[in-house]
Amino acid sequence: MSILKLKPAYKDYLWGGHRLVDEYGMAYDGDILAEAWTLSCHPDGPSVIENGDNAGKTLYEYIQENGQDVLGTHCRRFRDFPILIKFIDAKDDLSIQVHPNNGFALSKEGQYGKTEMWYVLDAAEGAFIYYGFKREVSMSEFAERIKNNTLQEVLNAVEVHKGDAFLIESGTIHAIGKGCLIAEIQQNSNVTYRVYDYGRKGKDGKKRDLHIEKALAVTSRMPVIRKGEGYPHIADCDYFTVDKLNLDGKLTYRMQGMVSDDSFLSILILDGEGTLSNQQEKVTYRKGDSLFLPAGSGDWQIEGRCDALVTTIREKTSPIRVGVDIGSDEISIGIVNNDQQITAVKRYPLDRSKNAEDIVDALAEEVLQILKDNAIPLDQCTGVGVGIPGTIDRKNGKVLYSNNIKWEDVSIVQQLGKVIPCPVRIANNADCAALGEAVAGAGKDYSDVVMFTLGGGVGGGIILNGSVFEGGIMGGSEIGHMVIHADGKLCTCGRRGCLEAYASVPALLRNAAEACGESLTLQEIFARWHAKDERIVPVMQEYTRSLGVGIVNIINLFRPQLILLGGKLSEYAGEFIAPLTAIAQEESFGRSHGMIPEIRTAELGKDAGMIGAANL
Repeated sequence: MSILKLKPAYKDYLWGGHRLVDEYGMAYDGDILAEAWTLSCHPDGPSVIENGDNAGKTLYEYIQENGQDVLGTHCRRFRDFPILIKFIDAKDDLSIQVHPNNGFALSKEGQYGKTEMWYVLDAAEGAFIYYGFKREVSMSEFAERIKNNTLQEVLNAVEVHKGDAFLIESGTIHAIGKGCLIAEIQQNSNVTYRVYDYGRKGKDGKKRDLHIEKALAVTSRMPVIRKGEGYPHIADCDYFTVDKLNLDGKLTYRMQGMVSDDSFLSILILDGEGTLSNQQEKVTYRKGDSLFLPAGSGDWQIEGRCDALVTTIREKTSPIRVGVDIGSDEISIGIVNNDQQITAVKRYPLDRSKNAEDIVDALAEEVLQILKDNAIPLDQCTGVGVGIPGTIDRKNGKVLYSNNIKWEDVSIVQQLGKVIPCPVRIANNADCAALGEAVAGAGKDYSDVVMFTLGGGVGGGIILNGSVFEGGIMGGSEIGHMVIHADGKLCTCGRRGCLEAYASVPALLRNAAEACGESLTLQEIFARWHAKDERIVPVMQEYTRSLGVGIVNIINLFRPQLILLGGKLSEYAGEFIAPLTAIAQEESFGRSHGMIPEIRTAELGKDAGMIGAANL
């Protein structure tokens, strides 16, 4: 089934009329029908599929069963289904209200904010809308006018006519006046802050709630400069693009289009009747119908007579992503642009005395703050990626276990998602570092790369065919915990003989201190190695030998094109690339008959993990 015909969810708000039943044939038997949510995945009123094998399922259930690909690649940046489409019949005036932006709504309400557009289907003589302020008003005047019921005196009243269109951005005070019949395309949200409601009472006999404090916090008090709605689209923003489709049934009887992998296609029939075809499937349509074609549906054809609104999701304008690298001792947050460049960064110590949940809460606020500090709207951020040491369940967004930072069963994606209004992805931080080097660093010209991160532990990231190798169960390749010496030194994971017990920075510092009888820094160790200190030379030989064995094991398993050395030791890695290469050439299976990968130093240093995380 490639064409879904949707049954609306109905709303009987007290200001509504009956035109949607009388003129649009809505199957509703109540006295008042204020709104029909014709395309909705919102839990307050989901649309239901009427036709085909999926009949009876909600649109949300259909998407869950068939995967996010049915929405298109342009929708990947949204955490939830991006839009909600409805008909509105205003027999009476709607309340004067304002919608918050994403950041405010998520922090206060747990759902997205709302930008919306109105297309006027019909309007009584003299019908109008409120659309922002006539002039700039101060916060104190705004509050005072709400209090003394004089707010309407400074609102911009705009007379409306059939065919008018208005883009109502979040933060714009607005109201639909009586006598208006509207088609609305909006963000997928049901958050509204009322500031004036004509003293009306709800079904419970009490005056409906106002939300003065929140409205004061989110309202733009400047006059609205109406943008050029109508060309080349009726409405166009980062949340939706709306176009008008018209067939007069005579000169223009047929129109064709194509649904690519970029976006789904929604067709809302405002008037007329005919057929819609796609993939050898044909459905009839009439006034009031809502039709949904999944992304990748291919060519479609509409015939008959109709006025319709066609809605798609376009690519984000000037997108950025945020990459987070959680290390053993430090958290790094970077803003990454489409050229894989970090345009801003913040680093701060990881406070291990705090529990994981408090650290994640603080991280969410730090992500919002770095965007604010760099004057980047939340809407410009298409995703946040987080690299974390340990065993990661990427599918469910959990840190199952991190030996390095002592986290266990932490639902980090869910927790961050309560504050951050865009998709959040996680992966093992070594995988992120490898991905960063693969897309922007030393491995950008290779499709198969393995990176060893040599720091507080030994991590590793495996990139095969340009993608992070995760295995079949969970993300994060634990290269550092392959055993290279049976029954060898005790590792922090509890096993003996792991590569990490021999090739991590703590292991090298410990071995050097034991050999020299004093604590040394990395710089001192390598200086003494250059000077051929007889106590340090065996330490470095053992270190190089152990790391070389680990590299050979990886070569034999994955046959990568490139081995990269990163992490804290990467600034010294050039010192032992030659001996490591010799070990790889001598001990890799097939030796000169096989392909021995080049061993190189990673290029991006501390930036690799942030860039990789931003590319998740």
